[in-house]
Amino acid sequence: MTRSEFEHIAAQLRQRVLKVGLDFFSNKEDAEDAAQETMVQLWRYLEHIDAGRNVEALAVRVAKNCCVSMYRKQQWKTEVGDIDKQSMNKADAGISPQQQLEAQDTQRLLSEAMALLKPRERELFEMRQIEGLSTDEVAEQTRIPKPSVIAMVSAARKKVFTELKRRMKQ
Repeated sequence: MTRSEFEHIAAQLRQRVLKVGLDFFSNKEDAEDAAQETMVQLWRYLEHIDAGRNVEALAVRVAKNCCVSMYRKQQWKTEVGDIDKQSMNKADAGISPQQQLEAQDTQRLLSEAMALLKPRERELFEMRQIEGLSTDEVAEQTRIPKPSVIAMVSAARKKVFTELKRRMKQ
């Protein structure tokens, strides 16, 4: 597909992927973010899109994947990535010293679990999970093939969660 072909249908595609985002999130701000990310991804892979095929179906598929990725990123930040912020908010909200200590202990456990990762695993894990970079961005920055990044981050994530579960049972 050429740039001019894409520009010709971009507004129509954006409306369609925005609807996918609204259906998924029921939140205009997140839907807008998903639509924007979808359009950026379509633009990046413009040369690989066959204009003769159903581009709208491809855009919907990419939008659904973006929504799922955004949702997972939000969940991760809520569960692990924002522990420090949550503990600070709790401290401000008059949470007991016991609860503050528990939040700090959880952060310590996370740091200890991440310290068990190999340096490369930790780097990729932090880029993907803490910094929130996409797999493509991590692969581009580290010059590691995307399938390898996916496998390494997945293995690192599993190690961290397994270690957290083990330590929390103690």
